[in-house]
Amino acid sequence: MSIENQDSGESRVYVTSVLVSLFFMLFSFTIAAQQVNSSVDTTSILIGEQITYSIAVEAGENDLVVFPEGQTFSPLEMIESYAVDTSRVEDRLRLLKEYALTQFDSGSYVIPQQRVQINDRAFTTDSLRVEVRDVVVDTTKQKMYPIKPSVEVTSGFSVPAWAWWLLGFLVLALLVYLFFRRKKKKEAAANKLPPYEQAIYQLKQLDDSHLLEQREIKEYYSQLSSAVRRYLDEEVYDRALESTTGELILYLENERKSGKLKINDTTIEKLKKILQRADLAKFANSKPDVITAKEDRSDVELVINDTKASIPEPTEEELLRDQEYREKKAKKQRLKKILIGVVVFFFLFFGIATYLITTKGFDYVKDTYLGHPTKELLEGEWIRSEYGTPPVAITTPKVLKRGELKVAEEAKAVMTGSETFQYGSLLGNYFVSVTTVPLGPQTQIDLEKAVEGIYGYLEAQGARNILMKQEDFTTVNGAEGIKIFGTLDMENPVNGKFLTNEYAILNFAENNGFQQITVIFNEDDTYADELTQRILNSVELQNPGN
Repeated sequence: MSIENQDSGESRVYVTSVLVSLFFMLFSFTIAAQQVNSSVDTTSILIGEQITYSIAVEAGENDLVVFPEGQTFSPLEMIESYAVDTSRVEDRLRLLKEYALTQFDSGSYVIPQQRVQINDRAFTTDSLRVEVRDVVVDTTKQKMYPIKPSVEVTSGFSVPAWAWWLLGFLVLALLVYLFFRRKKKKEAAANKLPPYEQAIYQLKQLDDSHLLEQREIKEYYSQLSSAVRRYLDEEVYDRALESTTGELILYLENERKSGKLKINDTTIEKLKKILQRADLAKFANSKPDVITAKEDRSDVELVINDTKASIPEPTEEELLRDQEYREKKAKKQRLKKILIGVVVFFFLFFGIATYLITTKGFDYVKDTYLGHPTKELLEGEWIRSEYGTPPVAITTPKVLKRGELKVAEEAKAVMTGSETFQYGSLLGNYFVSVTTVPLGPQTQIDLEKAVEGIYGYLEAQGARNILMKQEDFTTVNGAEGIKIFGTLDMENPVNGKFLTNEYAILNFAENNGFQQITVIFNEDDTYADELTQRILNSVELQNPGN
């Protein structure tokens, strides 16, 4: 910072370079004399560039505020209406509504007054003038060439969108199938009766079927033999359903002879005749009379009862073996369920991930579910506070902490009382700082010379390849200053590599002081630009007397 004495006798001080960096700031503002105020982030743009038009309202908690909607900014065109940003100041609410405006023809345009409704009272904003400039192309220095013919470029391999949708549909269909299949199995297991009760139930169902009255002898004997065979399959011989009549009768006789089955010859003989008659009815179109069919039905029930009575009670050893078998079976079923659950989870996860990546993009999925530091700051809870003297009100996602301001030796004399507050570091993802310097009532600051000193300061911090642009800047409460912005390369002292960053610096000379707000962030950070806009547009310079 340099100081020059003017011939008027009054000391006039020019601050030439102050730069400290600070982190993010949210939209919020104070309106002292009126409830509604409007502003734009710039009054001069190129054709097609955007202007951020802001309407600030201070209202009570129970006030109903209606902002303008639609194309009310003609001759400028509204291309996006942002959500209302709300912050609290004491017992009042501060509302900030932003619109993105543009114009595709050069000229001088006036943004008309906008109507804001607060309860039953209507307010109108000031009209604002905006210059839209042509993009100048010097054709005398730039050689002109004929248009080259179009060339087809073969695109690399990519999975078509319909394939992802088909995969998602198949995964969904598989999940629905597994769900209903499992439900059906559970219902079947719950409704299954013990073998004896099931056999008696089937015989009663056969009695109620009226098959004999309809002379459906073949179907009658088919169900009759099935009932007795199924009972024997579950209680005596586990191959009774697929065995022939001769094989089944031979097995029962052998079991009776060995003493394992205490059944008499009469029962076996009855069963043999019934099954033979059933075989003839099913395969040889034999049709026994109704009386014989009814007698066979009664004999089948006697066979089932006699067989049940002849089955010996299981020994303790058999019970233990059966229990061990059931435990192994239950363990296999549990493992099967776990395997099915893992497979279903995999397909479900893959299907959801595929859908999100296809519709939202890979970067969105990665940043949303794996995390991104700048995105987390952008979506977190922001804080409104005042820093330094003269105070600078600003909204940030984190509280700024007091830091140290490094300046040249010749500037320290006029920097007495200076304060710096910052968040992050120059080598981090995002860096923000606020610096305030109180000056005497006869001290003035030349912001143009302050801009000249920024380039040297950035180089002193290790920046290279600095590109610098400059434009006027006006805060939401009307304070005018200069905005310096551009790109620079910062060297990482650990690996020696250079990282390209963007920066934005606001310089103000208000309220007998010098105020500087600095933001530096990674150029490739897709969320940093929105963070920066919200921070810079939330700046207000407070009068120490208020």
